Amino acid sequence: MNCESIKYTNHAVEFMAARGITEQQVECVAKEREVIENYDDDKPLPSCLLLAYVSGKPIHLVLGYNAENKLCVVITAYEPSADKFESDNKTRKK
Repeated sequence: MNCESIKYTNHAVEFMAARGITEQQVECVAKEREVIENYDDDKPLPSCLLLAYVSGKPIHLVLGYNAENKLCVVITAYEPSADKFESDNKTRKK
């Protein structure tokens, strides 16, 4: 996945502001990412859950991707919570 441009959904902008996550942090995650889940059947675009550490802070990013024009669409961004993810910030708790 190579993001030539990034678009933010209204949901992403709202929740990023509420969670104190900046566009610069999101762009860092989009570049330095580890894909931890794929959602190939998502509509209108296939998407995935990414993880990267920005200044030591784990950030999850749900990103849709349009391969035709290399557009990445930020759906949401958040810090993984210990009640939903294992300490590796990758594995969902059962």
